[in-house]
Amino acid sequence: MESDDGSGAATKFDTMRGRNYPALRQFTIFLENRVGQLLEVVRRFEGTGIRICALSINDAAECAFVRFLVNDADRGREILERSGLALIETDLIGVQLPEGPQPLLRVCTALLQAELNIIQTYPLIVRPLGKPAVAIMVENIEMAMETLIEKGFTIITEGDLDDNPTIDQ
Repeated sequence: MESDDGSGAATKFDTMRGRNYPALRQFTIFLENRVGQLLEVVRRFEGTGIRICALSINDAAECAFVRFLVNDADRGREILERSGLALIETDLIGVQLPEGPQPLLRVCTALLQAELNIIQTYPLIVRPLGKPAVAIMVENIEMAMETLIEKGFTIITEGDLDDNPTIDQ
């Protein structure tokens, strides 16, 4: 898959895992639903240069599902695995929200027109490229990526999360 970044040069999306789309990697961990558990996870990244770029917490009676994106997924996974935390890794699409009224409506409409179901979405804490963005899980990531690019949306890559100058290391 290729995208034109406006400079006339096509950007080729090939990942180290052999994928041809720039997916963001979400980690889901399960925590006991008690005071201080999230702090313990966040502290594991202290002093590593790894930043949490998006966060979503869904809680149940006994546990909480914590979903997050970090600026360096490979190193983030290593830290979590060394900590003994069970995790699930899932691919998401990062989409820069367009200017104007109802930007999320425009993203949802584009995906609806392609008959793609949105499974989950949440905002990024950081502003890649200086603009608001969301992380979206869909049924068919390749089709969603193609659709959004064709409709003129800017896709956020893991590199965009790492190059965010608005957050202190």
